[in-house]
Amino acid sequence: MRVRYGLIPLTAIIAFTFVTEASAQAMLREQKVISSAGARAMVDACTAWAERNHLVLAMSVLDWAGNLVESHAMEGAGANSIDTALLKAKSALRWRRATSETNRIVRSGENLAPTFMRDFPQPGALPIIIDGQMIGAMGVSSGDGEKCAQAAIDAVFKKQGIAP
Repeated sequence: MRVRYGLIPLTAIIAFTFVTEASAQAMLREQKVISSAGARAMVDACTAWAERNHLVLAMSVLDWAGNLVESHAMEGAGANSIDTALLKAKSALRWRRATSETNRIVRSGENLAPTFMRDFPQPGALPIIIDGQMIGAMGVSSGDGEKCAQAAIDAVFKKQGIAP
């Protein structure tokens, strides 16, 4: 009988240890982060796409927290192009969708929040999602910006064998 009563506290301690370890793991998560080299490669890929399509534009790449990682304006880009690309990237990051989709939602009246939240729901930006995790966003100062951003995402991440 004494052995059984001694096992109860031991079992409780072991169970508590597993619960505590699981709780500690629940307090942390791994976050993928786009590197400055990755952001630069995206800008280079988008620039190459723009040159092939005879466009002059600007690009901004943000990390998952909305920090600017890379920004570039091609020669001849308009004075407001970088600001436009940055605003589009911020909108794609906040709403976790292409800005063309956010634009459609605002225009249909389905959700007007982006307009009064000072977002810029104009087509031209995409969130960067790798393995189901949003690691950032790329905004481009053009109506065709989403095509350019998608070409950059495909060129950089598929080339590395990472599935976007």
